[in-house]
Amino acid sequence: MTNDVVRVEELRKVYDLGEVQVEALCGVTLSIRRGEFVAVMGASGSGKSTFMNILGCLDRPTSGRYLLEAKDVSTMARDELASIRNTRIGFVFQGFNLLHRMSAVQNVELPMLYGDVPKTERRKRAVESLTAVGLGERQGHHPNQLSGGQQQRVAIARALVNRPAILLADEPTGNLDSRTSVEILELFQRLHRDGATIVMVTHEPDIAEYCSRQIHFRDGELVDDRSNPRVRDAAADLAAMPPPHRRA
Repeated sequence: MTNDVVRVEELRKVYDLGEVQVEALCGVTLSIRRGEFVAVMGASGSGKSTFMNILGCLDRPTSGRYLLEAKDVSTMARDELASIRNTRIGFVFQGFNLLHRMSAVQNVELPMLYGDVPKTERRKRAVESLTAVGLGERQGHHPNQLSGGQQQRVAIARALVNRPAILLADEPTGNLDSRTSVEILELFQRLHRDGATIVMVTHEPDIAEYCSRQIHFRDGELVDDRSNPRVRDAAADLAAMPPPHRRA
């Protein structure tokens, strides 16, 4: 049984802009193991955003394969992709994307509304998820009653509530000050140590240093892929565990 959460093979993405075709990804092949914390880096136009959009099932490759938990999602129908996005992928955005008319716990419950989760189970799991990010006592607060860092914690709790296979974070500290950014990155590290698989887009090398692996894109190609010896890789710990104890 493979321990890869993600496997992409010869992934290509071409955008047709009328008379011009732009190749955003040029045959990328790589794997991401369960429990890795990966930084995706590169300049604007390097292909990193296209790569993340494909990982999040928000876009389709022009050719090549994308396997998520050994399932080929690159050819799935729209309704299947929507289900995958809701149940197997957690998203954390730079702008938090919280609904301001809803409390923290109601925002965290949102992904479960589309999965036929009973109301009592929704609330229980949402409270557990908020507690896991240190906001168990703020569940009734609305976004305008929370700091930027607390709002991002709510967003992370929402991303985790369906127990996804992978957490995708797009510049998650971009709207935060330096001190709050460190707190959020340390939270991601704790989730990583607990076995979460996290892929984070960043253009800042100091933020990438919090990750166990760094991959760099340039002109649609994967040009560098290195481990970070300063960060303990939870993937190695998970690989050493007997299968019944591995996290979903």
